[in-house]
Amino acid sequence: MKTSAYGWQYLELASQMAEMKDDHYKQLLALSTLLELLVEKGVLTPDEIKDKAIQMENELNRQLLL
Repeated sequence: MKTSAYGWQYLELASQMAEMKDDHYKQLLALSTLLELLVEKGVLTPDEIKDKAIQMENELNRQLLL
């Protein structure tokens, strides 16, 4: 009986992970679409996006090392 209970727990965990993966995909698609539109409309350039991403990553790394 324990094996069956663990089996259901793993199945539930796999289901939750699949939902998270789908949510992550949808969020990434929305973000990519927004960035593409901002570049197309001339609001931002790809280099500005790249530079800001590097700046934010460096700041995050700095904060993690504190």
